[in-house]
Amino acid sequence: MALDTWLIYLAAMIGLSLTPGPNSLLALTHGALYGRRKTLFTVAGGAIGFSIVIALSLFGIGALLQASTTLFMALKIIGGAYLVWLGIQLWRAPAPSADTGEQASYRSGGSLFRQGLLSALTNPKAVLFFAAFLPQFIDPERELLIQFVVMATTFALTEFVTEVFIASFAQRTRSWLARSGKRFNRICASLFVLLGGWLPLAR
Repeated sequence: MALDTWLIYLAAMIGLSLTPGPNSLLALTHGALYGRRKTLFTVAGGAIGFSIVIALSLFGIGALLQASTTLFMALKIIGGAYLVWLGIQLWRAPAPSADTGEQASYRSGGSLFRQGLLSALTNPKAVLFFAAFLPQFIDPERELLIQFVVMATTFALTEFVTEVFIASFAQRTRSWLARSGKRFNRICASLFVLLGGWLPLAR
């Protein structure tokens, strides 16, 4: 990939990472609940999940989804159901506390990693987006695998840095959340449920 093409791609990925979505919302809520260090597991899971999504898009799964209405709808329902489940779990979670140690022990790192990973993998719209977007930056004269590694690594690092920043911001608001954290949990939980209900209906 040429340097000027990569710079344009990097700018596009930064803009995409700053766009609100399920994984950025997950980083926000986990940062508030468990602190920045524990949320690194969530962010890492999301970055790996999106790298897999990019791989699937580059190697034709996006075209398959566009061709199969039934498969696409099934994936949308699965993704929506998972977001609703996350919302229910967050609604029932204890309010963030100023004591990071107590909150950090609430979930294991592996559990947070899986939530970040599944949140990225169960979003079929991301597959279609990358399937339509990434070909604009692919040079057919160059090795596809190398371009995939560059694109996936660039987006994964961009997403990782952005979500760590979001989690850090959430952690700094812990004193406020200690006073009104339950309301914060339920607002974020409602957003997850709304996203989960909207995803299967979105065209």
